[in-house]
Amino acid sequence: MTEQHSRKETDFGFEKVAWEDKARRVRGVFDSVAGNYDLMNDLMSGGAHRLWKRFTLSCTRLRPGQAALDVAGGTGDLSAGMAAQVGPAGLVVLTDINAAMLAEGRDRLLNDGLVANTRVAQANAECLPFKDASFDCVTIGFGLRNVTDKPAALRSMRRVLKPGGQLIVLEFSQVVNPTFRAIYDAYSFKLMPLIGKYVAKDEDSYRYLAESIRKHPDQETLLGMMREAGLEDCSYHNLSGGIVAVHRGSRY
Repeated sequence: MTEQHSRKETDFGFEKVAWEDKARRVRGVFDSVAGNYDLMNDLMSGGAHRLWKRFTLSCTRLRPGQAALDVAGGTGDLSAGMAAQVGPAGLVVLTDINAAMLAEGRDRLLNDGLVANTRVAQANAECLPFKDASFDCVTIGFGLRNVTDKPAALRSMRRVLKPGGQLIVLEFSQVVNPTFRAIYDAYSFKLMPLIGKYVAKDEDSYRYLAESIRKHPDQETLLGMMREAGLEDCSYHNLSGGIVAVHRGSRY
Protein backbone atom coordinates (compact mmCIF):
# COMPACT_ATOMS: atom_id res chain seq x y z
CA MET A 1 0.00 0.00 0.00
CA THR A 2 1.55 3.29 -1.03
CA GLU A 3 1.62 6.33 1.24
CA GLN A 4 -0.45 8.17 -1.37
CA HIS A 5 -3.21 5.53 -1.23
CA SER A 6 -3.18 5.53 2.59
CA ARG A 7 -4.26 9.18 2.54
CA LYS A 8 -6.90 8.76 -0.17
CA GLU A 9 -10.59 8.21 0.26
CA THR A 10 -12.98 6.28 -1.95
CA ASP A 11 -16.68 5.53 -2.15
CA PHE A 12 -18.35 2.79 -0.14
CA GLY A 13 -21.85 3.38 -1.41
CA PHE A 14 -22.62 6.98 -0.52
CA GLU A 15 -20.13 6.90 2.36
CA LYS A 16 -16.52 8.04 2.05
CA VAL A 17 -14.00 5.59 3.52
CA ALA A 18 -10.23 5.29 3.57
CA TRP A 19 -8.86 3.83 0.33
CA GLU A 20 -7.32 0.86 2.13
CA ASP A 21 -10.51 0.15 4.09
CA LYS A 22 -12.93 -0.42 1.20
CA ALA A 23 -11.88 -4.00 0.43
CA ARG A 24 -12.52 -5.01 4.05
CA ARG A 25 -15.93 -3.34 4.06
CA VAL A 26 -16.93 -4.96 0.76
CA ARG A 27 -15.75 -8.33 2.07
CA GLY A 28 -18.07 -7.91 5.04
CA VAL A 29 -21.03 -7.26 2.71
CA PHE A 30 -20.42 -10.37 0.63
CA ASP A 31 -19.64 -12.55 3.63
CA SER A 32 -23.13 -11.62 4.78
CA VAL A 33 -25.01 -12.12 1.51
CA ALA A 34 -23.17 -15.14 0.06
CA GLY A 35 -25.64 -17.78 1.21
CA ASN A 36 -28.65 -15.94 -0.21
CA TYR A 37 -26.96 -14.35 -3.21
CA ASP A 38 -28.67 -16.31 -5.99
CA LEU A 39 -32.09 -16.19 -4.34
CA MET A 40 -31.82 -12.44 -3.82
CA ASN A 41 -30.72 -11.89 -7.42
CA ASP A 42 -33.84 -13.67 -8.62
CA LEU A 43 -36.09 -11.71 -6.27
CA MET A 44 -34.58 -8.29 -6.92
CA SER A 45 -34.35 -8.62 -10.72
CA GLY A 46 -37.45 -10.74 -11.30
CA GLY A 47 -35.11 -13.29 -12.86
CA ALA A 48 -33.77 -10.77 -15.40
CA HIS A 49 -30.18 -11.31 -14.21
CA ARG A 50 -30.30 -14.72 -15.91
CA LEU A 51 -31.14 -13.07 -19.24
CA TRP A 52 -28.39 -10.48 -18.75
CA LYS A 53 -25.86 -13.25 -18.12
CA ARG A 54 -27.13 -15.24 -21.08
CA PHE A 55 -26.53 -12.21 -23.31
CA THR A 56 -23.05 -11.82 -21.84
CA LEU A 57 -22.26 -15.44 -22.62
CA SER A 58 -23.44 -14.92 -26.19
CA CYS A 59 -20.71 -12.29 -26.57
CA THR A 60 -17.71 -14.39 -25.49
CA ARG A 61 -16.85 -15.87 -28.91
CA LEU A 62 -15.29 -18.78 -27.03
CA ARG A 63 -14.55 -21.98 -28.91
CA PRO A 64 -13.89 -25.54 -27.68
CA GLY A 65 -10.42 -25.90 -26.19
CA GLN A 66 -9.96 -22.23 -25.27
CA ALA A 67 -9.31 -20.69 -21.83
CA ALA A 68 -11.48 -18.17 -19.98
CA LEU A 69 -11.24 -16.27 -16.71
CA ASP A 70 -14.26 -15.23 -14.65
CA VAL A 71 -13.15 -12.41 -12.32
CA ALA A 72 -15.24 -11.68 -9.20
CA GLY A 73 -17.32 -14.60 -10.43
CA GLY A 74 -19.12 -15.23 -7.16
CA THR A 75 -21.55 -18.12 -7.41
CA GLY A 76 -20.28 -19.11 -10.84
CA ASP A 77 -23.11 -18.43 -13.31
CA LEU A 78 -20.79 -17.10 -16.01
CA SER A 79 -18.15 -19.73 -15.24
CA ALA A 80 -20.64 -22.54 -15.73
CA GLY A 81 -21.78 -21.08 -19.04
CA MET A 82 -18.25 -20.62 -20.32
CA ALA A 83 -17.28 -24.13 -19.21
CA ALA A 84 -19.96 -25.45 -21.55
CA GLN A 85 -18.62 -23.24 -24.36
CA VAL A 86 -14.96 -24.33 -24.07
CA GLY A 87 -15.83 -27.99 -23.54
CA PRO A 88 -13.76 -30.76 -21.93
CA ALA A 89 -10.55 -29.67 -23.67
CA GLY A 90 -10.87 -26.07 -22.48
CA LEU A 91 -10.41 -24.36 -19.13
CA VAL A 92 -12.38 -21.83 -17.09
CA VAL A 93 -10.90 -20.28 -13.96
CA LEU A 94 -13.37 -18.83 -11.44
CA THR A 95 -11.88 -16.19 -9.15
CA ASP A 96 -13.25 -14.02 -6.38
CA ILE A 97 -11.57 -11.99 -3.65
CA ASN A 98 -14.22 -13.16 -1.19
CA ALA A 99 -13.77 -16.66 0.23
CA ALA A 100 -17.45 -17.13 1.12
CA MET A 101 -18.60 -16.25 -2.40
CA LEU A 102 -15.89 -18.40 -3.94
CA ALA A 103 -17.04 -21.36 -1.84
CA GLU A 104 -20.56 -20.92 -3.22
CA GLY A 105 -19.18 -20.85 -6.77
CA ARG A 106 -16.99 -23.91 -6.22
CA ASP A 107 -19.96 -25.86 -4.87
CA ARG A 108 -22.06 -24.77 -7.87
CA LEU A 109 -19.46 -26.04 -10.35
CA LEU A 110 -19.11 -29.28 -8.38
CA ASN A 111 -22.86 -29.85 -8.29
CA ASP A 112 -23.10 -29.14 -12.03
CA GLY A 113 -20.40 -31.71 -12.77
CA LEU A 114 -18.01 -29.09 -14.13
CA VAL A 115 -14.86 -29.92 -12.19
CA ALA A 116 -12.88 -31.43 -15.09
CA ASN A 117 -12.46 -28.17 -17.01
CA THR A 118 -12.78 -25.58 -14.23
CA ARG A 119 -10.53 -24.28 -11.47
CA VAL A 120 -11.15 -21.86 -8.63
CA ALA A 121 -8.74 -19.33 -7.13
CA GLN A 122 -9.09 -16.58 -4.55
CA ALA A 123 -7.70 -13.50 -6.26
CA ASN A 124 -7.84 -9.71 -6.28
CA ALA A 125 -8.98 -8.24 -9.61
CA GLU A 126 -6.44 -5.43 -9.24
CA CYS A 127 -3.46 -7.83 -9.32
CA LEU A 128 -4.49 -11.11 -10.92
CA PRO A 129 -1.99 -13.93 -10.19
CA PHE A 130 -1.80 -15.22 -13.76
CA LYS A 131 0.80 -14.97 -16.51
CA ASP A 132 0.48 -12.43 -19.28
CA ALA A 133 -1.62 -13.53 -22.26
CA SER A 134 -3.18 -16.55 -20.54
CA PHE A 135 -6.87 -16.29 -21.51
CA ASP A 136 -8.95 -15.97 -24.65
CA CYS A 137 -11.75 -14.22 -22.75
CA VAL A 138 -12.04 -12.50 -19.38
CA THR A 139 -15.41 -11.68 -17.82
CA ILE A 140 -16.37 -9.71 -14.74
CA GLY A 141 -20.06 -9.75 -13.87
CA PHE A 142 -21.44 -7.33 -11.28
CA GLY A 143 -18.04 -7.10 -9.63
CA LEU A 144 -16.23 -4.07 -11.02
CA ARG A 145 -18.22 -1.54 -9.02
CA ASN A 146 -16.97 -3.15 -5.79
CA VAL A 147 -13.30 -2.89 -6.78
CA THR A 148 -11.35 -0.12 -5.07
CA ASP A 149 -8.93 0.66 -7.92
CA LYS A 150 -10.97 0.11 -11.08
CA PRO A 151 -8.28 1.33 -13.53
CA ALA A 152 -5.79 -1.12 -11.97
CA ALA A 153 -8.32 -3.95 -12.33
CA LEU A 154 -8.95 -3.11 -15.99
CA ARG A 155 -5.21 -3.07 -16.68
CA SER A 156 -4.77 -6.36 -14.84
CA MET A 157 -7.56 -8.03 -16.82
CA ARG A 158 -6.16 -6.71 -20.09
CA ARG A 159 -2.69 -8.03 -19.18
CA VAL A 160 -3.87 -11.63 -18.85
CA LEU A 161 -5.73 -11.55 -22.18
CA LYS A 162 -4.16 -13.25 -25.18
CA PRO A 163 -3.75 -11.14 -28.33
CA GLY A 164 -7.16 -11.14 -29.97
CA GLY A 165 -8.87 -11.93 -26.67
CA GLN A 166 -11.61 -9.79 -25.20
CA LEU A 167 -12.73 -8.46 -21.84
CA ILE A 168 -16.46 -8.39 -21.12
CA VAL A 169 -17.80 -6.28 -18.24
CA LEU A 170 -21.39 -6.91 -17.16
CA GLU A 171 -22.38 -4.28 -14.63
CA PHE A 172 -25.25 -2.20 -13.35
CA SER A 173 -25.20 1.15 -15.09
CA GLN A 174 -27.23 4.32 -15.55
CA VAL A 175 -30.86 4.14 -16.70
CA VAL A 176 -31.34 6.10 -19.91
CA ASN A 177 -34.99 7.21 -19.64
CA PRO A 178 -35.49 9.91 -16.93
CA THR A 179 -39.01 8.74 -16.02
CA PHE A 180 -37.93 5.12 -15.73
CA ARG A 181 -34.87 6.27 -13.74
CA ALA A 182 -37.12 7.86 -11.08
CA ILE A 183 -39.09 4.63 -10.72
CA TYR A 184 -35.92 2.57 -10.58
CA ASP A 185 -34.42 4.86 -7.92
CA ALA A 186 -37.51 4.45 -5.75
CA TYR A 187 -37.27 0.68 -6.11
CA SER A 188 -33.52 0.61 -5.41
CA PHE A 189 -33.48 2.78 -2.32
CA LYS A 190 -36.77 1.74 -0.73
CA LEU A 191 -37.81 -1.73 -1.85
CA MET A 192 -34.40 -3.37 -2.32
CA PRO A 193 -33.24 -2.79 1.29
CA LEU A 194 -36.64 -4.04 2.54
CA ILE A 195 -36.26 -7.26 0.56
CA GLY A 196 -32.80 -7.59 2.07
CA LYS A 197 -34.17 -7.01 5.55
CA TYR A 198 -36.96 -9.56 5.41
CA VAL A 199 -35.48 -12.24 3.16
CA ALA A 200 -31.73 -12.10 3.77
CA LYS A 201 -32.00 -10.50 7.24
CA ASP A 202 -29.51 -7.87 6.12
CA GLU A 203 -30.90 -4.46 5.20
CA ASP A 204 -27.58 -2.60 5.37
CA SER A 205 -25.78 -4.76 2.82
CA TYR A 206 -28.52 -4.32 0.25
CA ARG A 207 -28.62 -0.59 0.88
CA TYR A 208 -24.89 -0.53 0.12
CA LEU A 209 -25.45 -2.52 -3.08
CA ALA A 210 -28.06 -0.01 -4.25
CA GLU A 211 -25.78 2.92 -3.43
CA SER A 212 -22.78 1.30 -5.11
CA ILE A 213 -24.72 1.16 -8.39
CA ARG A 214 -25.23 4.92 -8.33
CA LYS A 215 -21.56 5.59 -7.62
CA HIS A 216 -20.33 3.34 -10.43
CA PRO A 217 -19.09 5.12 -13.59
CA ASP A 218 -21.75 5.57 -16.26
CA GLN A 219 -21.56 3.89 -19.65
CA GLU A 220 -19.44 6.48 -21.43
CA THR A 221 -17.08 6.96 -18.48
CA LEU A 222 -16.42 3.23 -18.20
CA LEU A 223 -15.88 3.08 -21.95
CA GLY A 224 -13.18 5.72 -21.60
CA MET A 225 -11.59 3.88 -18.68
CA MET A 226 -11.33 0.71 -20.75
CA ARG A 227 -9.61 2.61 -23.55
CA GLU A 228 -7.21 4.20 -21.07
CA ALA A 229 -6.38 0.70 -19.80
CA GLY A 230 -5.15 -0.16 -23.30
CA LEU A 231 -8.18 -2.05 -24.61
CA GLU A 232 -9.24 -1.53 -28.23
CA ASP A 233 -12.48 -1.78 -30.21
CA CYS A 234 -14.35 -0.84 -27.03
CA SER A 235 -18.14 -0.68 -27.11
CA TYR A 236 -21.14 -1.17 -24.86
CA HIS A 237 -24.69 -2.43 -25.15
CA ASN A 238 -27.46 -1.31 -22.78
CA LEU A 239 -29.84 -3.94 -21.42
CA SER A 240 -33.21 -3.24 -19.78
CA GLY A 241 -32.99 0.44 -20.60
CA GLY A 242 -29.54 0.86 -19.07
CA ILE A 243 -30.21 -0.88 -15.76
CA VAL A 244 -27.21 -2.92 -16.81
CA ALA A 245 -24.70 -2.55 -19.61
CA VAL A 246 -22.30 -4.97 -21.25
CA HIS A 247 -18.96 -3.37 -22.13
CA ARG A 248 -16.50 -5.11 -24.44
CA GLY A 249 -12.90 -4.43 -25.32
CA SER A 250 -10.13 -6.40 -27.03
CA ARG A 251 -6.39 -6.78 -26.70
CA TYR A 252 -4.33 -6.80 -29.89
